[in-house]
Amino acid sequence: MSQASDTPVFLKNMDRVFDVLTRLCQLIAGIALVAMTVMFAWLVYGRYVLNDTPTWVEQVSHLLLMVIAFLGAAAGVRQDTHLSVVLFRTAVPSAVRTVFVFITDVLMAAFGGFMFWYGLELTQFKWKTLIPLIQVPEGFRSLPLTICGALVFLFSIGHLIRLLLGRDERKDSIE
Repeated sequence: MSQASDTPVFLKNMDRVFDVLTRLCQLIAGIALVAMTVMFAWLVYGRYVLNDTPTWVEQVSHLLLMVIAFLGAAAGVRQDTHLSVVLFRTAVPSAVRTVFVFITDVLMAAFGGFMFWYGLELTQFKWKTLIPLIQVPEGFRSLPLTICGALVFLFSIGHLIRLLLGRDERKDSIE
């Protein structure tokens, strides 16, 4: 960070916590991706060499895909690497761009809050039902959505705090 020496302590602490959460999301998503790759290799080997297809792979891969997608998305929001359209922000003067960024952060925080709230309801609703073949609660399918919502909310609030304090260092990829 360029203003590290005069950065308030609470911002440094917030950044440390958010950095740890982001790295944890990336680590878990990466492990899930490797695990899914190994499982599909086992699926192909079982199907074509052993002539005995492991039926559990499809169900576990659906769970892992949710982990990869949603934790990866949360990390992308924190690092400002998520898919975004910057055409309008880059076509306007700096002051208007700041307003656009503020509105975007507010909308992302609201979206994350809704994802968390309704994801939590869905997770609780489906928790007593078991996923066929692997016998784990169906709520595990929506748990990554719930966690992602909470993280998107927190990371967006963090972006807003930095923006309002004049310490937002995000850059559009086109600049």
